[in-house]
Amino acid sequence: MTAAAEPIVTVRGLKKRFGRTEILHGLDFDIPSGRIYGLVGHNGAGKTTTLNAILGLTDYEGEVKVLGRDPYRNRARLMEDVAFISDVASLPRFLKVSEVLDLVEGIHPKFSRQRAMGFLEGTDVKPRAKVGNLSKGMIAQLHLAVVMAIDARLLVLDEPTLGLDITYRKRFYRRLIEDYMTENRTLLITTHQVDEIEFMLSDIIFIRDGAIVLNRPMEQVAQTYAQLVIADGDRAPAARALGPIYEETRFGQTVMVFEGRPRGQLSGFGALSTPTLSDLFVALMERPSGARS
Repeated sequence: MTAAAEPIVTVRGLKKRFGRTEILHGLDFDIPSGRIYGLVGHNGAGKTTTLNAILGLTDYEGEVKVLGRDPYRNRARLMEDVAFISDVASLPRFLKVSEVLDLVEGIHPKFSRQRAMGFLEGTDVKPRAKVGNLSKGMIAQLHLAVVMAIDARLLVLDEPTLGLDITYRKRFYRRLIEDYMTENRTLLITTHQVDEIEFMLSDIIFIRDGAIVLNRPMEQVAQTYAQLVIADGDRAPAARALGPIYEETRFGQTVMVFEGRPRGQLSGFGALSTPTLSDLFVALMERPSGARS
């Protein structure tokens, strides 16, 4: 019997303090190879601090392993197999596109300039153009081309499409899936536009106030959570007695989210569906802090 492959990322008891304030409260999770994880939370929830620990950019308490290594102690070696996009505007604006490629080629052993140029073919990003003169969408194309030209096993994206219009956001993620993702690569993405990446995620983690409130594969989300829309207000009390974890009024209708409740018990009250990630996020963020999924 073949042993299970070691996860790309292993996190156990991850804590982080700034002064006397604890920002992360003992996170535990694994990220296997070939998966696409979404890490979602409000501003200040601890998403970027978690990413910084995984990338070796900050010290921490607990254990973090990335490709079997401690990222804080082995960051230089680890970065040969890890790529990172923090913001589409983070490329040096005073350089020309060709100079950006020169820079990356000089510092990353697994970068292919030929692949980067291939990804830029058919775009408006020209080698002699200065980064500072490119539009946000063109900078996103350049940034993605650079990252996809690195043969990395883990790609971390922290709000990668911030400030882009919806056309460029959709194009960014579509190209990421079609031209980059393989069974040997793993993506970890944080974003506020969670519904836009729902289609591509294999797993989701919700983090609130430095603690994980949800960590499940997407297929388990559909099996565990149900959203009920009740048009007939007289039916709401009986449905409410079944213990929804969240309830709101939307356009005159009662909307409830249930966890672990068999759908057969709910179907007679109204329209039943799986909540979108944004609806589920709202429901779980409203939940008392002691409850975890």
